[in-house]
Amino acid sequence: MRETSPALSRRSLLMAAPMLLTSLRASRAQDSWPPVFEAGRSQFTVVRPRAAMPPMRLQEPNGRDTIVSPRAGRITLVNFWATWCAACRLDLPTLARLAGSRPDRLDIVAICTDTKDLRKVRAFLGNLAVKDLACYVDTYGAAAQASTEMFPIIGMPITYLIGTSGRVEGYIAGAPDWLSPEGARLLQFYREQT
Repeated sequence: MRETSPALSRRSLLMAAPMLLTSLRASRAQDSWPPVFEAGRSQFTVVRPRAAMPPMRLQEPNGRDTIVSPRAGRITLVNFWATWCAACRLDLPTLARLAGSRPDRLDIVAICTDTKDLRKVRAFLGNLAVKDLACYVDTYGAAAQASTEMFPIIGMPITYLIGTSGRVEGYIAGAPDWLSPEGARLLQFYREQT
């Protein structure tokens, strides 16, 4: 068996150093950057600067007014949907299952943006399994105003993630599987952020 000379070992280390440095930088970046979460052709996109979510005056499908705002120390998913949206028929039940599985650690707000007709909204929701989901109607235009300021609606449905500090962290369009391991990792990442 042949021994390796000290010069060869140093040279090997020097040649490997750039790859090792790149690997260390990548692992550090992964620690401070959210994990990948995708839905079809969309992926979770980080938003900068991170603006605070304003309180929004909305209406429940039963007609009761309410003010919706993030709660300190909790993640909030704000989902915008429409009664004409086919993907929303898939997305809302998934969000309802997520809400039912994590009621103590996560708030989910689903806002209908295409109509103020409460009967139409109730009929749409009545055909879906969404009993655990907090659904609202943008009767007063609060969500529409917020969408021009901090919630750009670039597709339907679209879900914004509000971090534990009450600031908008990012969004994903489409109907992602929030119950998947990737969805769980993304939520856990933001739960651990301060």
